[in-house]
Amino acid sequence: MRAFTFPILPPTVERILRIFLSWRERIEVREMHSHPRQPLTPRARQLRRSQTDAERKLWYMLRSRQLNGAKFRRQHPVGSYVVDFADVEDKFIIEVDGGQHNEDSAKKRDAKRTAQLRAAGFTVVRFWDNEVLADVEAVLTRIAQVLGEVKPSSSPSPDGRRES
Repeated sequence: MRAFTFPILPPTVERILRIFLSWRERIEVREMHSHPRQPLTPRARQLRRSQTDAERKLWYMLRSRQLNGAKFRRQHPVGSYVVDFADVEDKFIIEVDGGQHNEDSAKKRDAKRTAQLRAAGFTVVRFWDNEVLADVEAVLTRIAQVLGEVKPSSSPSPDGRRES
């Protein structure tokens, strides 16, 4: 923990500040790490550098707000997971799964992961690698359909208010 130096303050105020700062740092560590000493950001960077062909193809279509104006991030840390694609504003996650996700143990992990992400308020959509590679347009249509259900309409109604 960092050593903080405070200007001359009454002892009670200084103690309260030290408690608050240590508490805030603990919260930040908990939010940033899946394990207190293992940050997810280096893992996310590594995954970005080693994308699968399906992830690369889908990212090309999702980046730069190309789909319904949604701002997607790739290999983005969310809670204690690194998700393939996340639209943080709309709490929407896309996972692209390879063949290894078809094993029983992987199915259980994926179900638990999806349940935890949904409990955190995210909508999760999963596709197989071969779906993305074979018919990316159908995948994009499905993503746009689900995203349209999640994302509030930005067009104003006739009386000038936003529709919701």
